[in-house]
Amino acid sequence: MNGIEKITAHIAAGAEEEIREMREASDARCAEIMAEYERQAQAEYWQMIKDGARQIEDSASRAERTAGLEAKKLILAMKQQMVSRAFELAREKIAQLPEQDYVGFLARMASSAAITGQEELIFNERDSQRVGRKVVKAANEWLARGGMRQGLTLSDETREISGGLVLRQGDIEVNCTVDTMLALGRGELA
Repeated sequence: MNGIEKITAHIAAGAEEEIREMREASDARCAEIMAEYERQAQAEYWQMIKDGARQIEDSASRAERTAGLEAKKLILAMKQQMVSRAFELAREKIAQLPEQDYVGFLARMASSAAITGQEELIFNERDSQRVGRKVVKAANEWLARGGMRQGLTLSDETREISGGLVLRQGDIEVNCTVDTMLALGRGELA
C-alpha cells in the first residue's frame, strides 16, 4: 500500500466513521421523533376516548331527562283526563239527583250566594217549572236560619243553562250554574 492508498484509505475510514455517526445520530433522532409522535398519538387517542365517553354520558343524561319529562307529561295528561271524567260524572250525578235532593242543593247554593236576600232566582225553563218555587222557599228558609232577610223570588225569565241558577238583583248577577260551579272547582284543582 503506497502513500496515496493509505491517505485514501484513511479518508475513506474517516468518512465511513462520520457516515456511521451521522446514521446513528439520525436513527436516534428518528427514534425520538417517532417516540414523541407515538406519545402524542396515545394522548390524542385517550382524549378522544374520554371525549366520546363524556358525549355518551351527556346523551344518556339528556335522554333520561327527556324520558322523565315525557313521563311527567303523560302522567299529567292522565290526571287531567281523570279530573275531566270526575267532573263529568259530578255533572251527571247532579242532573240525576232526586227532586228533593236537587231542591236542597240549589237552595243551599242560592242562600250562600245571596248578598242581600232580595235577589231573584233565574233557572233554565225545565227547572223553573219543576223546582223553581220549591228552591225559592227552601232558600228563604236557609236565609232565615242564618239571620238574613227572606226576600228571594222566582224570576219569570229563564236562561239556556244546563242546571243550577243565577241570582240577580238589578244589574248584578251571581252565576251559580252547575257548569260554572264545576269550572270553579276544576280551576282550584289546577
